[in-house]
Amino acid sequence: MSGSESSRDRYLDLLRSIALVRVVAYHTFAGAVFSLVFPAMGVMFALAGVLMARSLRRPAGTVLRSRARRVLVPLWVYAATVLALLVAQGWSPGDDGSWGQVLLWFLPVGDPVFPEGAGSGTVDPSWAVQAGEILWYVRAYFWFMILSPVLLRAFRARPWPVLLAPLVLSGLLALGVVPLPSWADAPVTDFTTYGSCWILGFAHQSGMLRRIPRRVVLVAGPAVMVLGLGWASGHQGEAGWDLNEIPFAQALWSFGFSAVLLRISPAWQELPRPLRFLDGAVTLLNSRAMTVYLWHNLLLVGTVLLVDVLWSSDVLATAVPGLLESPWLSFVLVWPLLAAVVLAVGWTEDLAAGRRPRLWPVRPAPASASVSGQGATGSGLPAGSWLYPRSVRETAPPAALSPRSPGEGPG
Repeated sequence: MSGSESSRDRYLDLLRSIALVRVVAYHTFAGAVFSLVFPAMGVMFALAGVLMARSLRRPAGTVLRSRARRVLVPLWVYAATVLALLVAQGWSPGDDGSWGQVLLWFLPVGDPVFPEGAGSGTVDPSWAVQAGEILWYVRAYFWFMILSPVLLRAFRARPWPVLLAPLVLSGLLALGVVPLPSWADAPVTDFTTYGSCWILGFAHQSGMLRRIPRRVVLVAGPAVMVLGLGWASGHQGEAGWDLNEIPFAQALWSFGFSAVLLRISPAWQELPRPLRFLDGAVTLLNSRAMTVYLWHNLLLVGTVLLVDVLWSSDVLATAVPGLLESPWLSFVLVWPLLAAVVLAVGWTEDLAAGRRPRLWPVRPAPASASVSGQGATGSGLPAGSWLYPRSVRETAPPAALSPRSPGEGPG
């Protein structure tokens, strides 16, 4: 991989970092504007598609095992913690025959559900619902991952039809032309909503997107987004303009937005200097993407408890009127909690990737940091080789320049 290509990958890392922060902000403020300003989930699926296409240069079985491990290990740590807290509150899945739901916390092929009044009736499962509702993304990612070898072969054979097929299916679902059974509603809707974003990642990686003149993408992308807004204007629910509640509008808006971002794809050195000062934060967020995503909603529940404690402080309430009622306080408090979780369990992402565990990875792992001694990519350089000097990159064996981003996570 050339230095130019690797610096452009750093731009993709920046996009993933922005998407993660936006996800936390959306769940903090519950504002529809966030789905319009930056469609984080669509961008994350597009970035994941890029990385999956690169990985599939290797045998599909090897790639799927590696990818599944990177998703499942952090998920198991999170799921075990949530279920342990529920059991400590008196909940037992056997009381209502929901052992199958427990398995879905550890094998994300479906969405786990906690019925109200579960267990002895002494536990309020509402916080667990919030802890579990974000798992839809893990489930969708898992299915995209499994289907990617087939999708990539189909894309190479018929690029445009395969790229646009999920958008067409999303429109048919929105029009009610294709009815779905209740058990298939969520997974099929998510697939059609974000499938074109995922395959757009294939188009970026293959060079197909770069071969389209930039001015064409910069016109066509926003035009597709306008179509999404047009559909949303006539199909708003209680959440108003929140595109997360309007799947077809979300599909169009996310696809057009992601196409523009991927087509622009500037080199890291071309970005404004203030953004490049965020290098350490970008590395950290990408190295701990699964941890941040999985834990943030549960920790936002924890900020409510912290606010209750701060509420007793008359000094604080008087000094900053309205602060304790503001969601901004939760948004500020959740980041130290996330930092604590990253320190406590984030290193499991390193284990899942075959790297030597690190507590706070704001710099790329050294070449000897891999458990195997060959770096996270199975080569002589770690996955963060894009930060090594050009002289190192040019003298390293070709296999060392892995086509993979250092914080390659689910998004």
